[in-house]
Amino acid sequence: MKKNRIIAQIGLYVVLILLAILFLFPLVWMVVSSFKTEPEIFADLKSFRAFVPYTFSLDNYTGVFERIPFIRYLLTSTLYVSVIVLLGLFVNSLAAYAFARMQFKGRDLLFSAVVALIIIPFESILLPLYLIIDEFDWLNTYQALIIPFIANAFNIFMFRQFFLNLPKELEESARMDGASTLRIFFQIVIPLSKPVFITVALLTFITHWGDFMWPLIATTDDSVRPLQVGMQFFFHQPPVKYGHVMAALTMATIPLLIIFVFFQKYYVQGIASAGMKN
Repeated sequence: MKKNRIIAQIGLYVVLILLAILFLFPLVWMVVSSFKTEPEIFADLKSFRAFVPYTFSLDNYTGVFERIPFIRYLLTSTLYVSVIVLLGLFVNSLAAYAFARMQFKGRDLLFSAVVALIIIPFESILLPLYLIIDEFDWLNTYQALIIPFIANAFNIFMFRQFFLNLPKELEESARMDGASTLRIFFQIVIPLSKPVFITVALLTFITHWGDFMWPLIATTDDSVRPLQVGMQFFFHQPPVKYGHVMAALTMATIPLLIIFVFFQKYYVQGIASAGMKN
């Protein structure tokens, strides 16, 4: 029995490694291609040499900075995504704590409505959202990029599921000592909930770092355009140089990889801890 279990685990790891390699192929090709000249990028697509940087040049990277204000786009994306993450953690965690611990009329019905919002695709509310933003005169502003995305139904669900698994005894003891609900939340719940906070922060950051459709519609001024929209310059303004595209994509991907590598442990803990407890 033990031998069969070991063989099954080895087989599982082999499959996972193969899948990881398969998913890494496009990323590796992108990074390697960013150091190649334009003719070399597509010359060896049918061979393993496509994944080997047999030439090394930084011309594509310098070309990116010459053709677009990459630093400005990068700072814009970093600013508005970071604000969404920070405000979202505050708002969504408080809402989730109310659903998890507080008793009020219609709580379960309201939470069901919040969960139902998860399945609504963003495209279905795109036009109404645009009209509202236009009515507030927020087009081409950071408000248009930030405010509609602070509250998030899925993040509220994640927080609530994690809070349900926390021991109530700690909160009850603090309440007996005279602590208020907000004090309990900030001094007891938050320190115990680091994994889910980091998980939600990572998911939110990744989601909005890759935003394209809404920023494209809500912004027309370079001063508030994020990175993903700014990089479309390479496809709309001739000449189209795919080496520049690969270099820009590589630099846009690096922040995500760095963040995920440093916080991977907490991310896994948060996903595992946010179980489906009712």
